[in-house]
Amino acid sequence: MNYYVLYNPIAGKGQCEEVAKSLESKLDGSVDGYADMTKITNYSAFLSDKKDCAIVVCGGDGTLNRFINATADCDLDNEIYYCAVGTGNDFLRDIGGEVGQPIKITEYVKDLPTCEVNGKKYKFINGVGYGIDGYCCEVGDMMRAEGKEDINYAGIAVKGLLLGYKTTSARVVVDGVEHTYKKVWIVPTMHGRFYGGGMMPTPAQDRNDPEGKLSVLVFHDTGKLKTLMIFPSLFKGEHLKHTKYTEVLSGHDITVEFDSPTPLQIDGETILGVSGYRAYHNIKSNIREKVGNEVSGQ
Repeated sequence: MNYYVLYNPIAGKGQCEEVAKSLESKLDGSVDGYADMTKITNYSAFLSDKKDCAIVVCGGDGTLNRFINATADCDLDNEIYYCAVGTGNDFLRDIGGEVGQPIKITEYVKDLPTCEVNGKKYKFINGVGYGIDGYCCEVGDMMRAEGKEDINYAGIAVKGLLLGYKTTSARVVVDGVEHTYKKVWIVPTMHGRFYGGGMMPTPAQDRNDPEGKLSVLVFHDTGKLKTLMIFPSLFKGEHLKHTKYTEVLSGHDITVEFDSPTPLQIDGETILGVSGYRAYHNIKSNIREKVGNEVSGQ
């Protein structure tokens, strides 16, 4: 098999290109070429002469998000592989695999859910974070722009809980049923189980659910101290023991509205000043093959 490797030069703390150009020894065929994804402006044209190549996407969750959205309107029949070289690697954590090792993900990038925000549509592979998680991505982006590399999102969250972030009221509509909450900290809608570098807001969520259901967590009605006590348990999915303050709802069509604009993140990509979003999955019954840890053609 022939491969073509796409890489994001800023992923993996700037080490992505180096990792990408060492992949040939890990693939069961030859690499026809390499391309910097940040310089591709038209994927239809770029991929037109690569129909016989498997495409390897090398980067992090944000890189994978950019690829699936940039190719959403393409007639993409290529086999797709992924080499995780990010800092969070939540997609890889969810499906199982090894950082730096190519893994086949063709079935995982089909029939993805959609998020509508500010009049635009985005596909997502992990989840949509809204609340203090979006705030953390905003702060992380600012730190990265200042040249900082070791960005601790958990530390940003703690500082936000104590100082920088204010809760909102939220209206959540799941498949037409409305729910209202006060003092809301986060309302992420998930396709996979993980986001934010290992947080597991909806532990029972299955990206291979045959009905294509999504799950939304509402973390609400806690003060700063109680929130600080519960927050670490998000990394083990144990926050749901606190039933007074957490609730998970599941459905195909989820709308979330806050009473004041808040940053939002889609697979780690930040959108500022968002008053609400809609996440939905059109797949009602589509049993997809679970690819597992299929590595480079095996």
